[in-house]
Amino acid sequence: MDKANEKHFGLRVDGEILAKFRYVCTYEGRSANSQLIRLMQKFIAQYEKEFGEIKLEESENQ
Repeated sequence: MDKANEKHFGLRVDGEILAKFRYVCTYEGRSANSQLIRLMQKFIAQYEKEFGEIKLEESENQ
């Protein structure tokens, strides 16, 4: 990931869900952050496979 393009993303989530998510992430050898990024990438790839590549305007990428 390009550090210059790195963004902060806040997330509100139920405490029990977060605890279980972190447990599974630890089992998989990943941080919660890296697992969320991986899930987002898979989700985007599935979408683009079905509907085509998402083209972003320059302003959307900031």
